[in-house]
Amino acid sequence: MIKTEHLCLYPASREQMETMIASEQWDFEHCGIQDWLPKVNFRGYRDEDYEAVCAFLIELNQKDRTHINWNWARFEWMMEHPEFDKSLRSSIGLWWSDGKVVGAAIYDMYFGEAFCAALPEYEALYPEILDYACRELKDDSGLGIAVHDGNQAEIAAAKAAGFVREEQQETVMRLDLDNLVLSDLPDGFSLSELDPVQEAYDFQWLLWQGFDHGEDREEFERTDPVIPQNRRHLNKRLSLTALAPDGGKAAYCCVWFHKDTDYAYVEPVCTIPGYRGKGIAAALLSEALNRAKALGAKKAYVISDLPFYEKLGFEKTQHYSFYRKV
Repeated sequence: MIKTEHLCLYPASREQMETMIASEQWDFEHCGIQDWLPKVNFRGYRDEDYEAVCAFLIELNQKDRTHINWNWARFEWMMEHPEFDKSLRSSIGLWWSDGKVVGAAIYDMYFGEAFCAALPEYEALYPEILDYACRELKDDSGLGIAVHDGNQAEIAAAKAAGFVREEQQETVMRLDLDNLVLSDLPDGFSLSELDPVQEAYDFQWLLWQGFDHGEDREEFERTDPVIPQNRRHLNKRLSLTALAPDGGKAAYCCVWFHKDTDYAYVEPVCTIPGYRGKGIAAALLSEALNRAKALGAKKAYVISDLPFYEKLGFEKTQHYSFYRKV
């Protein structure tokens, strides 16, 4: 484990960090680190780092499930979300050692909220990661982070950095897939796979209605430009829609699974208002989870505290509090 006293403070800005790294003036050796410690370098995110970030999040959650609220699938969903500000991507901070990411500061959609973490064996980096996020990922209201209520080291580091706990909270629910109960679609409805890229218009229009933006198609077309969202690891067999008797799409559910994990992640689930209360979303989700189970998933996670998931057997297992530094 890296000892905190061996770590040196980073320069005042990301630009200074990258300048020093480029000139080979910035690494742990030049800071007096002992030879047995792994070399750790910092640089901002580049497009070619996508898989490395996913690998980091997978490894992080293999070793420490207190970070399951931020996993590879949430990162992948966010990176192609219409609200995600791609122009800021180079501001994502990455700490590297032996060719892999060992720590990261990632903004959530846009500046003002961020995810900060390091692999357990690099936990001494966490205060530096927080410091970077406070400087580079804040907005006019400061920076907010979600910290697991049981992660005392991160809570202590956040408080030491001047973060104050807020009322905002986040809950993660879990389902043991051995306890999965399948349910059927109502009579007249059928299941179909939905490709968000090939059927981009239908996909976005379905989510527009399902997340209560209304049924005005002209407003949808005016305010939500149809842009195919090509998510690299999406398994199309886990992207499901329910077709109503008239052929229209009534609900959507997507489940994510990666062969290097033992869990499925649920994101998103929605039903058009006129079709709610019929058990359609529950049937879609149970089928998607059953398919993920067949691929090797042992459990499923969802960021929610809704009774809908409790009725399906999900239990509240992780709780996070938000801390903010102005």
